[in-house]
Amino acid sequence: MDIATILLRRIRDMGTELVRILPQLGIALLLLVVTYFAARSARRIAERLLSHTDLRGSLVNLVETLVGVAIWVLGLLIAMSVVLPGVTPANILAVLGLGSVAVGFAFKDIFENFLAGVLIMLRKQMRIGDFIRCQDVEGRIEMISLRDTHLRHLSNELVVVPNAYLFKNPVEVVTQSQLRRHEIEVGVAYDVDLEVARKVILEAVSGIGVVHDDRPVEVYAKEFGDSSINFLVRWWAGSKPVEMHQSRDEVVRAIKRALDDAGLEIPFPYRTLTFKEPLPLVRAQGTQAAPHEEAGS
Repeated sequence: MDIATILLRRIRDMGTELVRILPQLGIALLLLVVTYFAARSARRIAERLLSHTDLRGSLVNLVETLVGVAIWVLGLLIAMSVVLPGVTPANILAVLGLGSVAVGFAFKDIFENFLAGVLIMLRKQMRIGDFIRCQDVEGRIEMISLRDTHLRHLSNELVVVPNAYLFKNPVEVVTQSQLRRHEIEVGVAYDVDLEVARKVILEAVSGIGVVHDDRPVEVYAKEFGDSSINFLVRWWAGSKPVEMHQSRDEVVRAIKRALDDAGLEIPFPYRTLTFKEPLPLVRAQGTQAAPHEEAGS
């Protein structure tokens, strides 16, 4: 029996087997379609039910995703059991258990980001809408998925950060609280009465509307600068970046206006040049000497 005959027989047997299992394939396909709509409906139901609770948006997304994944896993197991009657869901789970080690090594980063995403969603400190900083990335959280987190820069660029990166590195949640302490440095001249300058700065900052009067305004003499005595000024205002810029703008303008009204100088750097040896005056050839130079000569 030649090779061509063997191949034709095998192709004919495969075709016969395909025709035999066509009903099972159709049922499995129908089950997958039903699974798709069931998962979609379950996510919507979960969203509606959880929207009336106090759960954070990230936890709502986590529950919706887990519900969808569970329904898809169940649907796939049932569909495989229909196509392959000899394979039961228990056998499939056993095979998956044996292959989990190999799959874990092959998709290490995916599973790492998945678990990190679940833990990030469970955190109470990080919420959608918070402004965070982590190493060299920062921005406002727009979405937390099981794979990555979307951050929106203040300049409107979108940064997609793997969840494992946020989980392994320290994260500064800037807007975790509504209030945040801000600070600037102000310099006054050396001949200024420091007690008077401190009082003027303190009254100027305390009278600003955006500065919260629940927390005290702090003014400390910090250091001897090159041409000024520097004060460290601290106050409490909103924690959002735009609130930080607004409060700093008003504080700087108020301090400058108050010091000017009090006649207190905010010096700029003075430089004094001292020459150890006198510099000779060299007259260019062909130029006429000044009258005082001729008289001196």
